[in-house]
Amino acid sequence: MKLKWILFLCISMIIATSGMVRAEDEIDGEDDMSVSEDQVLSDSDGEETNTDDLSESDADTYLLFTKPVFEDKASIELPAGRLSEFLIGFINKGSQEIVLETLDASLRYPMDFNFHIQNFSTIILDKAIPPGSEATIGYAFIPADAFAGRPFGLVINLAYRDYDGKQTINKLYNDTINIVEVEEGLDGETLFLYLLMAAACVLLLVGGQQLLYSVGKKRSGSLPSRARANVETGTKSTKQVDMDWVPKNVINHLNKQKALSPKQKRVKKTE
Repeated sequence: MKLKWILFLCISMIIATSGMVRAEDEIDGEDDMSVSEDQVLSDSDGEETNTDDLSESDADTYLLFTKPVFEDKASIELPAGRLSEFLIGFINKGSQEIVLETLDASLRYPMDFNFHIQNFSTIILDKAIPPGSEATIGYAFIPADAFAGRPFGLVINLAYRDYDGKQTINKLYNDTINIVEVEEGLDGETLFLYLLMAAACVLLLVGGQQLLYSVGKKRSGSLPSRARANVETGTKSTKQVDMDWVPKNVINHLNKQKALSPKQKRVKKTE
């Protein structure tokens, strides 16, 4: 009987100690859970302070394409090699002054927007916007001709800071667009080619005319003396004239006129 009681007491003590260990483990687990919950709350509070961006609380921005004009921003098509323009509207809704710093745009690889394809000019604004005021900014860029017929990512960034120096970069546009080829009836290259061809034709005509004139002049200069004599008209003296067909009274009259002196001819005229 004594052995049975001893065994019973040993078993009960073992059960009691195991229960105490389990209770301590549960208490430790609850402490760990409370610590992790505190950490999550602190992280979420930190995220809220970081996401409290200046652009959401104190500024409103608007983007409007003016060349070309789009009714639906979801399907934007920009002409390759042609000027594209847009306007940006900025409203300061806060109680402090906001300074607009830079405005830039770029074309990105559509599968990875971190890969730049074409960077456009960066405009340094450095313009202060008082509280409750608005500003409008214009920007123009030209996509390359080689990008026609392919989609690209268009990224437009506006950087500004508040009175305390906190800087914000607002992505005004960050989406895929299409670069299209412009079909025109007559472009500059074709017009220049036509003008060049017309000038070449004029030069050929002038050169041919000069060549024909020089060849004709050489031929006329190389004719023999007999041929030139046949071409000449008129007579140099009366001895070459056949006088047989002239009446004799006329010949006598001519001879008398030749025999008279110039003084006698004047006297005869006055009579």
